[in-house]
Amino acid sequence: MTVAFPSLLQDIPQFEEFEVRPGIVDFHGDGFERHLAPRRGALKDLTEGFLALDAELAANGITTAMLAQFWSWEGGMRGPDYARRIIATLGECRDRLFTDMYIQLRVETHLIDDFEEIAALVEEAGIRCVIFNDHLPHAALEQGKKPPRLTGQAIKSGRSPEAHWTLLQELHAKHAEVPAALEALSIRLQAGGVLLGSHDDATAEGRAWFRGIGAPVAEFPESWEAIEAAREDVTILGAPNVVRGGSHKKKISALEGIRRGLCDVLVSDYHYPAQRQAALMLEAEGIDGWKMISEAPAKALGFEDRGRLAPGLRADLTVLDTTGRVAGTLVGGRWSHLTQPLLEVL
Repeated sequence: MTVAFPSLLQDIPQFEEFEVRPGIVDFHGDGFERHLAPRRGALKDLTEGFLALDAELAANGITTAMLAQFWSWEGGMRGPDYARRIIATLGECRDRLFTDMYIQLRVETHLIDDFEEIAALVEEAGIRCVIFNDHLPHAALEQGKKPPRLTGQAIKSGRSPEAHWTLLQELHAKHAEVPAALEALSIRLQAGGVLLGSHDDATAEGRAWFRGIGAPVAEFPESWEAIEAAREDVTILGAPNVVRGGSHKKKISALEGIRRGLCDVLVSDYHYPAQRQAALMLEAEGIDGWKMISEAPAKALGFEDRGRLAPGLRADLTVLDTTGRVAGTLVGGRWSHLTQPLLEVL
């Protein structure tokens, strides 16, 4: 179905109360964890979680969603077993969902012994985006100090504190092997057309290194030095950072980064309503915030059939009312969300 549909809506006399926008494309969101893992081990059937997630995404005007799922030593809902389960369940229930959902796999850099399995899974499942993370507390490990949250992390991972501490030390000891292993994995994934990126770059050197191995996406740079170095890359910042007026982790201000022209894409991060809220806030400043949540992420992800209103594209639309709230969401020509005021004029 083409986007001739919006013009049909606008031909309805009462429709001047609503505004048609391109559907929102979320490059990175982990708010899905609230639906798929509301309590540790509580949700046996993940399909029900995906259906609930589908409803929330739709209510927030999101038509394409990348679910940022970890493959991490942290275990639990961030561990490999859970990642396999999430990927398998999404494949099984995709036909029941309105929102176009995909997995963005977040790979911990020091799990080099898993890289062969990860590459095979990415190829088999058709995962289109992989982001590299490093959450190991290297400074503490270098000094032989146990991180303050060790016991809590161990419990979440299903390990004893002693076993978890040993694992962290073993992974840290692989530090010298990581660059070569990452480069080899990157070459293999790129050959399959997978988009690569890094998360939480702290330095210009770090960002340049990842760019050099074919990872052009810079998610949430942590310093002005790093984000300046990402000018030639696809820079991702969080919409909640814009809405709340700053980072909840005391990192760089997304709003200031946008004003400096250092941001390409805004993502939901941990709060799905934030993309729409941030885009409208930016428009009040004369900045095209909606492009950052529609056309720019679609282009970065290689989707040529969405993110804009143009003949021949998918009918992925977000319809806003006069208050800026989502009145309706259309995905591929099907309503995924429809409020009574909009329904009454259709």
